[in-house]
Parts: sequence; structure tokens; C-alpha cells
Amino acid sequence: MDTIKHEIVDDRIIYGNGTDKQSWLDWKNLSELPKLDISQWVSEYKRVVIVAPHPDDEILGCAGLLQQLATFNIEILLLAVTNGTQSHPQSSRYSAQDLNHIRPQESLAALNVLGLGNRVQRIALNLEDGQVHAQQKLLYEALTTQISNEDLLICTYAKDGHPDHETTGHVVQSFADQQGLPCYQVLIWAWHWASPNDPRINWQQAWQLILTPAQLALKRQAIACFKSQTEADRSTGQPPILSASTIERILQPREVYLYAG
Repeated sequence: MDTIKHEIVDDRIIYGNGTDKQSWLDWKNLSELPKLDISQWVSEYKRVVIVAPHPDDEILGCAGLLQQLATFNIEILLLAVTNGTQSHPQSSRYSAQDLNHIRPQESLAALNVLGLGNRVQRIALNLEDGQVHAQQKLLYEALTTQISNEDLLICTYAKDGHPDHETTGHVVQSFADQQGLPCYQVLIWAWHWASPNDPRINWQQAWQLILTPAQLALKRQAIACFKSQTEADRSTGQPPILSASTIERILQPREVYLYAG
């Protein structure tokens, strides 16, 4: 998940401190959201497909879901839209060429931490990082070759605040609508720019997936595998892309998915 340091739209700013974790934990309505029933998914669909804009979004958003899905006999496909090669511009430590290998390997390491390295099928779509909007047609065409009519789709929120996240959400939702497939969108950067009861999020369509302490601990360990994102870049003096506060905010005892149809 690559930080874009400017306002996207509607004041959805994804730099700075953002809304603190405790504010979300204190919001009673969040804990009262309806709970996802994974067993119902398993009975209705053959496969769950997670479409991640960058290697790490599948873990930041869905590490708990992945763990719970793995307890059922259901196929899991991870589509990496980009390899996240533009996360460190001007870096001599993390060139785009290096990141093209590093970030997918970090994703695999994270899945291994979750015990899912051999359980999740991974396919890289190899679109250009930061340019997904200009490649919407390519993404849509890729979905047509990978998705079947027995799939349930998971993607990033179409108003998440990052251009690649938002384009991925819009394209996947458009595809799902055209094909009559169910689609859920996971909140990632929205936890940063939004606030409790924020009207820019359709909370009426939100569902929570409760994580056990053990699942949350594994999610933390999996996020730590993305060293390119969690460590400072000594070659540029830039701080980690995923700050400690960002990671803590992601590590709530629930993941929230918006049912988009």
C-alpha cells in the first residue's frame, strides 16, 4: 500500500496522524455492526477472490479473513494488481526493479506466517503501480480471465483515499455488477481519514469480522514481514510508509467490509 501525500477528494487525506485507534475502539456503533458469517459464504460459493492493489493490502485488510477462510474447504485466489514498485521514489535502497521482487516475496512471507503459503493461489497482474486508473481496461480484462461465476469478490474500498485502491474498488465492483457476483470492499486507508460515524462511509452496508486474539497476533506478525513498508529508508531519510500508528490502527479486533452488491 503506497502512500500518496496529497488530498484525494472530499478531504480524504492519507498523511499526517489521522484518526487514532482508540477513537475507533470507543465508537459503540462499530462494535454493534452485524457479523459476517463465513460459513454461509462457504456454503454458497466455490472460491473467494481477493483483489489487492499492492502486495500488503491483502494482509492489512484481510489477514483475519484469510485465516478464517482457511479453516473451511474453500479455494482462495489472491490477485495482485501491481507489485508496488513505486513506493520508494529516488531510493537507492529500494529501486523499482528491486521492489518488483521484494514486495511479492514479502507477501508470500506474510502468507507463510499465517500458515497459508501453500493454501492461497497467487497471481500477479503486473499493472503499473500508481497508474491503475490509466489501466482500468487492462484490469477489467484480467478479471474476465480469472473470475468465474462461482466466486465471491473482495477488494479495496472504492473511496479508500488512495488512487490505486479506489480504482481497484471501482473496477472490481463494476465487474461484479456486470457478472452478477457478490462483492465486499474492505476498509484500509479509510481508518486514517474517516472518523466515527463519518457520513462518507455507508455504515448501513458494513459488516464486521471479529478476530480472535490469536488471529490478531498473527496479523501483526504478517504485517511485520513487509519490511520495505515498515522500516525507514536510510538512502532517502524517509520514515516508514506504514508508521507504527498506522499499523496499530489497522490492528483493531475486527475487519470491516462493505457489501457492495
